[in-house]
Amino acid sequence: MTLVQMQPRPASASPVHTTVAEVMDAAGPQVCDDMSVEVALSVMAAARTGRLVVCDQDGQCTGLVTQIELTAVRDSSAYTDRVRLRDILADHRSFTSPVTTMTEAEHAMRSRRLGALPVVDGQGSSALGVLALSR
Repeated sequence: MTLVQMQPRPASASPVHTTVAEVMDAAGPQVCDDMSVEVALSVMAAARTGRLVVCDQDGQCTGLVTQIELTAVRDSSAYTDRVRLRDILADHRSFTSPVTTMTEAEHAMRSRRLGALPVVDGQGSSALGVLALSR
């Protein structure tokens, strides 16, 4: 796996000293956690993206969901149209800071088996971007 790099960096830069801010993607669409799974899938389709940053009613970032995860939830036998994004975020409340080193972020993502991680500001409220591992 390699990290998606959005900004060029000097060839001499070491991954130990490269920060998340230097390689993160734009945050993309942000939605409220009271949105239904079906509506979230429609938003993803319209935005032509495979993930959404999820925020609570106060605008605090609460996690990230992917199209694959939402499709699996929708296709499960336990699914109803009353399932909201907040109901499926229990294991997705991981974030990183823009000043975290890439080495630390990669380790955290691999150990938690995360393909993408929201990058939030110092207060943990605003999603500044998304750090994604490409396959």
